[in-house]
Amino acid sequence: MHTRTLGSSRLEVSAIGLGCMGFSQSYGPSPSREDSIALIRTAVERGITHFDTAESYGPWTNEELVGEALAPYRDQVVIATKFNALFGADGTSQGQISRPEQVKAAAEGSLRRLGLDSLQLYYLHRVNPQVPIEDIAGAIADLVTEGKVLHFGMSEAAAGTIPALTSCSR
Repeated sequence: MHTRTLGSSRLEVSAIGLGCMGFSQSYGPSPSREDSIALIRTAVERGITHFDTAESYGPWTNEELVGEALAPYRDQVVIATKFNALFGADGTSQGQISRPEQVKAAAEGSLRRLGLDSLQLYYLHRVNPQVPIEDIAGAIADLVTEGKVLHFGMSEAAAGTIPALTSCSR
């Protein structure tokens, strides 16, 4: 399998990654947990090292599934996960993250669900226009300093938003 380095991060991943959302939602009926785990593990055996999930997939259940499936391969793979949604205890949407402490709580939840000590690649899923991007950048910088986030990325962000966050990556 060919690999790619993500930007200037030195984070090397397989040229083909596996998006895991369909194991928990969307795209028709989800496969069984056992079939999902088997497929993820087969992907690793065939050279896939980049796996994408998000707290909002399920919600939460996709990160748990991916964490379980990849537990035997922790030192061989890169798990990317995304944050930005707030959920009630019952999983209902409560809107978007709007405060730095919510960013930190989301990261702690993802670490727990994935069974990781640090998030290798942590994405802002969608930019909340009601929140100064510098507030999010500050929370991410704190998580990087604490070693809880190794690399940071953005999904669905305008080009003008990116410079405010570049200081957060290593």
